[in-house]
Amino acid sequence: MEQAHSLLLNEEACSQLREHQRAEFVFEWLRFLKKLLPATDRADVKQNQKRLVEQLTTVLTGSPGPPTRLLLAQCLALVYRVGDSLMSSLTVDRCNDIIRSKDDSPSFLPTRLAAVACLGVLYEQLGRLLINSFKESVANLLKAMKSAESQGRCEIMLCIERILKGLGVSAVSCHRDIYKAARTCLTDRSMAVRCAAAKCLLELQREAVFLWSSELENVATVCFRAFEGSNYDVRVGVSKLLGTLLASALDPRQTIAPRPGTKRNSLKEVMELLSSGFLRGGAGFLRASGDMLKGSRDVRVGITQTCVVFVSILGGAWLEMHFSCLLSLLMEWVSHARATQYPADAVSCRCCVSFILRATLGSLLGEKAQIAAAKEICQLIDKQKRVVDAALHEGNMEARVSPADVAASQHVLVCALLELGSLLQDLSSTAAPLLLDTSIGMLDTVISVLLHPSASARLAAAWCLRCVAVGMPAQVAVLLDRCAERLNALKSCPEAVAGYSAAIAALLGAVQLCPLGISHSKGKVVMTLAEDLLRSAAQNSRISIQRTQGGWLLLSALFTLGPTVMEHHLPRLLLLWKCAFPLSVRDLENELRRGDSFTWQVTLEGRAGALCAMKSLVVHCKDLLTDDVISRLLPLLSCAVALLNQLSSIIKAYGNQIKNAATVFRLRVYEILTMLQPKTYEESFGTVLKQLLNDLTGPEITACAELNLLPSLCYIQDLALLGPGLQDVDQHYIEEQLHGGGSGGGTLEYDPFTIFEKAQEVPTPLPPASALTAAAVQLFGVIFPHLGIQQKAQILEQFCEFVRQLKGARQQTVQIHVAAAFCCTLKCLALSRRELGSEEVQKPALSLLLGALEGSNPLLRCVAAEGLARLVQVLNDPNFTVSITLMSFDKLKMARDAITRTGHALALSAVYRYLSGISSPQYISACVGVLFTLSQDSTSPEVQMWALHALSMVVDLAGPLYHSHLEASFTLVLRLLLSTPHTHVEVQQSLGRCLNALITSMGPDLQGEGAGVCVVRTSCLVGCAVMQDSQDCLVQAQAISCLQQLHMFAPRFVNLASLVPSLCEILLDYSVLINLCSSYLSLRCAVVACLRQLAQREAVEVSEHAVTLVKELPRRDNTQLDVTIKEVGLEGALFSLLDRESDPRLCRDIQETLVHMMSLAAESKLAHWLKLCKDVLSASADSAVETLQEEDGDRYDDSSVFHAKSESSGPFNNLRWSTRVFSMECVCRIIAQCENGDPAHFNMALAQEQRLHESADFLVLHLADLIRMAFMAATDHSDQLRLAGLQTLLVIIRKFSSVPEPEFPGHVILEQYQANVGAALRPAFHVDAPPNVTAKACQVCSAWIASGVISDLRDLRRVHQLLASSLAKVQVGRDVTSQLYNETVPLCLAVYITAVQGSRQRESPGSHLQQQSDEAGTADPAGAGLLKLVQTDLATLSRLWLAALQDHGLLTLPSQYSSQLPSTGGSFYTAETVEQARPHYSSAWATILHATALWLNSTGFIMVDEGPANLSRPVTPTSMGQSTSLSSVKSPEDVSTDRLHLILGISVEFLCSPHSGDQMENISSCLQALQALLEVPWPRSKVGNDQALSVELLSVLHRLIVTRESPSIQLAVLELVRQIVCAAQEHVKEKRHSAEVDDGAAEKETVPEFGEGRDTGGLVPGKSLVFGALELCLCMLVRKLPQLSPKLAGSPTGRGGQTCFLSKTDCRLVTSALAILSELPSICSPEGSVSVLPTVLYLLLGVLREAVKGSVGAESGQLVPGILQALRTVLTSPMSRAEKSHGAWTELLRCALHTLLESWHTDKMEPGVDEVTMLTSLTIFLLYASAEVTAVEPLQTRCIQAFRASLESKDPVVLSRSYQLLVSLFQGPAPVARPFILALGGRLVSQLEEVEKSRPQGPAELQAVQDAIRALEALVFAADETHRPQLVAVLLPILISLLLDENALASAPAASRSLHESALRDLMRIGPQHSAVFKALMASAPHMKARLEAAVKGNKESVNTKAQAPRVINKNTPSIQLKINFL
Repeated sequence: MEQAHSLLLNEEACSQLREHQRAEFVFEWLRFLKKLLPATDRADVKQNQKRLVEQLTTVLTGSPGPPTRLLLAQCLALVYRVGDSLMSSLTVDRCNDIIRSKDDSPSFLPTRLAAVACLGVLYEQLGRLLINSFKESVANLLKAMKSAESQGRCEIMLCIERILKGLGVSAVSCHRDIYKAARTCLTDRSMAVRCAAAKCLLELQREAVFLWSSELENVATVCFRAFEGSNYDVRVGVSKLLGTLLASALDPRQTIAPRPGTKRNSLKEVMELLSSGFLRGGAGFLRASGDMLKGSRDVRVGITQTCVVFVSILGGAWLEMHFSCLLSLLMEWVSHARATQYPADAVSCRCCVSFILRATLGSLLGEKAQIAAAKEICQLIDKQKRVVDAALHEGNMEARVSPADVAASQHVLVCALLELGSLLQDLSSTAAPLLLDTSIGMLDTVISVLLHPSASARLAAAWCLRCVAVGMPAQVAVLLDRCAERLNALKSCPEAVAGYSAAIAALLGAVQLCPLGISHSKGKVVMTLAEDLLRSAAQNSRISIQRTQGGWLLLSALFTLGPTVMEHHLPRLLLLWKCAFPLSVRDLENELRRGDSFTWQVTLEGRAGALCAMKSLVVHCKDLLTDDVISRLLPLLSCAVALLNQLSSIIKAYGNQIKNAATVFRLRVYEILTMLQPKTYEESFGTVLKQLLNDLTGPEITACAELNLLPSLCYIQDLALLGPGLQDVDQHYIEEQLHGGGSGGGTLEYDPFTIFEKAQEVPTPLPPASALTAAAVQLFGVIFPHLGIQQKAQILEQFCEFVRQLKGARQQTVQIHVAAAFCCTLKCLALSRRELGSEEVQKPALSLLLGALEGSNPLLRCVAAEGLARLVQVLNDPNFTVSITLMSFDKLKMARDAITRTGHALALSAVYRYLSGISSPQYISACVGVLFTLSQDSTSPEVQMWALHALSMVVDLAGPLYHSHLEASFTLVLRLLLSTPHTHVEVQQSLGRCLNALITSMGPDLQGEGAGVCVVRTSCLVGCAVMQDSQDCLVQAQAISCLQQLHMFAPRFVNLASLVPSLCEILLDYSVLINLCSSYLSLRCAVVACLRQLAQREAVEVSEHAVTLVKELPRRDNTQLDVTIKEVGLEGALFSLLDRESDPRLCRDIQETLVHMMSLAAESKLAHWLKLCKDVLSASADSAVETLQEEDGDRYDDSSVFHAKSESSGPFNNLRWSTRVFSMECVCRIIAQCENGDPAHFNMALAQEQRLHESADFLVLHLADLIRMAFMAATDHSDQLRLAGLQTLLVIIRKFSSVPEPEFPGHVILEQYQANVGAALRPAFHVDAPPNVTAKACQVCSAWIASGVISDLRDLRRVHQLLASSLAKVQVGRDVTSQLYNETVPLCLAVYITAVQGSRQRESPGSHLQQQSDEAGTADPAGAGLLKLVQTDLATLSRLWLAALQDHGLLTLPSQYSSQLPSTGGSFYTAETVEQARPHYSSAWATILHATALWLNSTGFIMVDEGPANLSRPVTPTSMGQSTSLSSVKSPEDVSTDRLHLILGISVEFLCSPHSGDQMENISSCLQALQALLEVPWPRSKVGNDQALSVELLSVLHRLIVTRESPSIQLAVLELVRQIVCAAQEHVKEKRHSAEVDDGAAEKETVPEFGEGRDTGGLVPGKSLVFGALELCLCMLVRKLPQLSPKLAGSPTGRGGQTCFLSKTDCRLVTSALAILSELPSICSPEGSVSVLPTVLYLLLGVLREAVKGSVGAESGQLVPGILQALRTVLTSPMSRAEKSHGAWTELLRCALHTLLESWHTDKMEPGVDEVTMLTSLTIFLLYASAEVTAVEPLQTRCIQAFRASLESKDPVVLSRSYQLLVSLFQGPAPVARPFILALGGRLVSQLEEVEKSRPQGPAELQAVQDAIRALEALVFAADETHRPQLVAVLLPILISLLLDENALASAPAASRSLHESALRDLMRIGPQHSAVFKALMASAPHMKARLEAAVKGNKESVNTKAQAPRVINKNTPSIQLKINFL
């Protein structure tokens, strides 16, 4: 293929290829040429032009395939455009000659079609250059059209379209001729020709004014005829044409000279034109039955789509202005008698009008305009209702309204109410002002329709109310109360009973979609109402039916509230069910003898309702369906089944008026039986089966639309064979009608019981007869597997017999029914793994399926193939499988008819579908052979399509076994792609699926470099290119999907530079008028899915390619989205698209694409993304309404370029709230992403500094924008957006609260935004704000207060008042009717409390003791103020917190304790709301726990008078243990104990739970709460007293340390362990003290020993606190320093060998662990302490040794003080002095000292050893251990040696420290000091004497000398008084020797001078103290005296000069001090 990449065709290479390869080679060359020509130099093209044109002409005459001819045409035109265009006329003549040619042979056809295509593109590209020959060409084409076949007609139409495009206004002379030809083609029998004609006319209307003026009516009529019998593509094309013409007629784009008598069209005239077609329905023939012909329904759907196009082109602004007029005109359509003559037509007509309203209002209008439209609709409803009311309430009966008027009004009302509901649901809480507007009285108006005489209007009103409730959950309870009240008041009015009960049912259904639910008391109200209706039904015959129906409807809806609510009502329900049915079958027989048609109607309605309530129980409350309940329902069901038998006789006896009731009753029986286990009603099988067979095959059956029955039984991928699936198109809402058989679609009045289903869209149940068939099929599938073999065989044979005997349409109906029923059976068998039965069952089963497989209905064939696959799966017999495949192979060889061949081809691919793939290579080869042959049968496109589809299935099922056939398959697919005509789109679609399957089969092998792989890969790319160029959207979607697969497996070979622009072009084309331009939703889905995948890896490239595309776009029509991409890139376009799309899958893909793009590019393009989010957020309905109409996507006038929107409104306009919520989520994602990036994102100083050096961007620089966005969102009308805004604000506060403000040190950056935060929070505390918004705002408030941003108490008070208001709400417990307020309260509270937390967090830092004394709030002013701020509410708050914690504790109990829960519920939840309450508690408990602990900490567990005992809530949260009944009044001590245990219990339970991994915040809250508790003496004593509790706590904490790596959590754990150990210490001390006091004068020996270990010293693991603490500390130390463990240190795998560097945090953890270790001996008995001591010392010395060796890294300085402190604690432990343990301790401490000395001895050789630390630890031993430990030999000697060695050190720092330590030693106890003085005194003196010769040079050396002097001085003062003068006589000469004379002093270095001064000071201090010695010395040594005097004199002089200097300076200082620091 590389040889094809040249300017001229490589003919030599081409000639060597086989024919099909040649076609591929030529195609590849043309593809390359198309890209190459625009980039080639013009001279080169001219040079090769002649040869190039010859080669292209050769291709033209060589019968090119459809894709090749289009490329060829484009290349030819390009050659002339780039090169010399003069010769183009010759090519045009050549093409004309070919078209004129008389050769009619099939082989010449491709050449003629290619000539037509070339002609079109040449004119399109070269335009007016070819003006001279244009008339001749057009005449030639139109002449050729008369004799052309369908492909030719189609190609000629497309060619003329291109000619018109190229010539524009110059082609005016031929317009009429073209119009005539195209008009004929519009009604062509070939659908492709109709589509082409519509495109041609669409192009023609740009210049041909007559089309939308004088000829408009004629064109409209032709279009209506074009709709008849049309397919989806034709409807889309023709509706686009007609819609555009009508829009032009109404709003002409070019002024036309007014002719006499003509006037401009009005909207009314245009709509009348449409309505004539709509009402007449095309030709308007009616069948005898009265149903409209399918043709007329096609016309209706076409006109509906036309209307949408027409309004969309005129745009949103036009619609806003003309909406009321349009609405009234549309309502005339629905109210017209002709349109609603028959029920099915009425339904279909309403459907069409609803679609028009939804498609225009929903997508063209912004939120403000939608609100205006809703008002308009409301007024219309009011008007209609008033007309009917006036007529109904007229006094005289004659003037009463005619039934026709009521009927007309009902259809208008249904359309209006459903649209109003949809609008309100979409607008959600944005529409709240609409409900409050009294001038409209919207709710009153809608509720008034509930009294309408027509059921459909009442149900529509009920649905509308439900939409209000879903959109604004606050309304649910209000509306429920209102309807219940009216229902009670109007019980005697039949319409009121029916209307209000439907409304209540609808509202109960809405609760499923409202996250906050409703109060459970409402359930009780509804239950009472329903009971009342059912009981009183018999009292008044006029309203019996309505009451019965209403009662059961309410009960059925009630079940949607869930099992928690319904279990309380179940006994009453069982009673009502019992009353609805006869007690036994005998009673049933008695019933049959009584009654009339009316009573039977009531009875059947009642029983159907009761059965529906049972079904609702099974669906919504499965948990309540216990064996007991089932056993009580079964007798009732058996009566219902028995009644089935009698229905036919009842209908005979009482006439047809009860037929409908009987059908509904049967339907309900089938539905409930399908849901129950068949075993439960086995004895009724006979009766049920008889009925089922009658319903499926009986003489009375009506045809059930196969589309309602079969698709669910088909294999989902097989549905692609049936054309575009309904789910793949935007218009599926109306397109469904065309497939819905005679019923014309479903509607609510067919089954009012669907009104409470959980659905966003209005339900469309089928008519009862159709629904009955569907239910019968389902039930048959459930029952059949449970029958006996004999019975199964008999039934299947009966089925086969029926199908054989019947003829015509009835046979087809029965065949569909029985095939569906049997396939449903097979599906059930396969899913339940049951047997089908022996051969006698298999035989009829197979013949039944084979019959269906050869049926004429393609859907039936698909079902039969799926049935075969299931049959094979169920039988699981290889022989049977093989026999079926052989039979299919035989049939395919023999059969010639398309039906048999398609069915069996599909069967071949289906057989192995459920057998885990095809495992036989022979079978694959056989399949491939047959399917290859079938797929090349060009005489039957249908066979080709099915065969290729089957081939794609085989490829999927064969897996790797298919690899040997891959190359042949690729060749075949490519050959067919290059030769299949465009008219056979379905074949191309199957080829696309095949190519996709082949790419998947190749998988990652596509990346290979082998020759074979390269060929295959090229085939893939060529195949994709062919499909991308297709006219059909589905084929394009296939191409994109294939490229997506290729990109996944071999990304290098997919060229993004061409793929991304092609994807964006589709979006650009299709985003303007969503409902019509991209006819295929599936194409948009494919584009976005592909973009999503590309964005995961190459988001930046994708974005860049999209923008370059728009820059280069040569389009003349600048669509709106095009502008958007220019302004805001592809991501902005995706936001626009997201706003307009409603398909959930597509929206999800768009969102994911945006998220991927953001995650890869947000940091690098931060400002761009934030601006984008801000633009989206601010594009609300409040922004300037666009005054210019939206551009038509296909308009080419140059002026449209100037129609861009005004600058002020930003790139987006009128976005929906859901899109804006997503933009806020994006902002939160960006913040989270930056958190993992550069630290400068959250550091202003750093960001500003880095900004100077590089052009980076940081989040902190955009803080103002972030706050602004959060503020805008938090103050919006939409509740969802408010929640998103508050969440963003919370994130901002958490992330930025500690960022300092560089310009004002000591302040944080968020301080300047206080006003914004306050303003954003205020609306959330408004009375009407929903509780979830208030709760979120409370969370933000608490975060704001706790963040420490605000220091001014007044500012804080503002925010605090908001919180206090929410607290007041909770206290008063206003019965806020709308919400389940109870559940949300804990949340409101929980997050309120952090105020207290804040006060604790901001206390002045100090020791633990200080914090304990801090209880009264003696913190720094801010903290104290904060406490004061909350103090007023603390009494209330604390009670609420404790109650909430108690609830949480109860709710977390395991399920086996559920019986112990209080029956009424907790303080904040009722028994019914347990499940809904759990999530609220789980999100809030940790914060409440922490706050409660802080509160208890601040009160010190002292009981204070906590205000009123009872709050004014009905469910008063009782304070823990403070029950109001006198009998159980607890003492304060008990109450406190309960509180302590509650907090401990909740914490321990949570910390033990394995799921706490993702809740780090909660863990730290728990730990902080426990710490706060243990700071208070009372809980400490409780914990200390209870050893089991302490041990339990320790084991939980140990687990936490092992499982959590977070340093903050580990530190908190260790702090808590320290507190527990302290508590134990206090306990032991107290015990010892009291024992000593009690013991008094007794002998000391008898004092009992307290502490662990008692007399034996044994510590029991699991029961010992000391052992637990040891384990925990050991675990921590070994994790940080594995070298400590002998096992780890010695093992080669352990980290013992390598150094393990510790961070600062690690050092803190280690020192905390050591501090705990050092305290452990003190809580043991003497014997116990002896057991523990070796371990403690081993670990201490181990860590010390590591620190000394320097192996812990640079931070060891952090570690040493902690180690030494711990060592000191151990040495001074009271146990070392206790009599019983003194000896053992002494022995052990000597060993420890020995180890220390030994380790020094061994380590000294190593470099980097820290001698200073070693000396310090020795000193601590010498000073704090008893003399018995250190005075023994050889330890003492070795210690002295150590010091002596250190005094020899050359390092001044070591020397300095040594001298300092000697000072401590010399001052220590005499037994310790004496040996050291004797040993080291002389050395000290000699070292000081040497200083005179070598004076110190630097500060370190100076320090060493000074420290040596200190040491000598200490030695002097340690001596006895008697010997001291002699030692002073040694010290003084040394000091004098350090003085310098005057001359030397001036030139001496600084260190020397400092030494001189310090020596002089020492002399002047010591001399006077020992004056006798001093004088004697001065007298005996004159040179010393002289030296000293000189020094003193010099010192005095310098003091004088220093004293004078300041006075001189002072003269110049100003007398007024200016204040510079204004902070």
